[in-house]
Amino acid sequence: MREIKIEKLTLNMGAGEAGNKLEKYTMLLNKITGKKPIQRISNKRIPTWQVRPGLAIGTKVTIRGKAAAELLKRLLVAVDNTIKPKSFDKEGNFAFGIPEYIDIPEMEYIVEIGIVGLEVAVTLERAGFRIKKRKFNIKKIPIKHRITSEEAQEFMRTKYNAKIGEEEEK
Repeated sequence: MREIKIEKLTLNMGAGEAGNKLEKYTMLLNKITGKKPIQRISNKRIPTWQVRPGLAIGTKVTIRGKAAAELLKRLLVAVDNTIKPKSFDKEGNFAFGIPEYIDIPEMEYIVEIGIVGLEVAVTLERAGFRIKKRKFNIKKIPIKHRITSEEAQEFMRTKYNAKIGEEEEK
């Protein structure tokens, strides 16, 4: 029950505007994952950025299961298997950015897209976390069963040979 596993891996790209740029980002996420990305819709009006409610301003794709574990290995290579300690939240989830998609293994430069980066968010879970999502008799995860930041960092060190920021400086 204490074994940590990857629940999902979410790749996110914000275009800030609808149109051609957003279509290119959607195509890029499709090439990286092989899955069809969905568009993110804005909820607020921000006049200085020309954003209004209902406007598609970003795209994301969520990967689960074994495919998420395999893709995470590829994405970690793009950042030299290094994750900053401040990237981990108190629930054990973490996120990191990839500055250029061409750093990902097996990805080639696409002229139409240019050089862009993306954000990767990883959600971790243990067996029994279903109790917070089920429809009937929803409960909170007990404090002893929650994943701490330290446990998540240790999981990444052992399972994915990731270096957590401070180790690199020593």
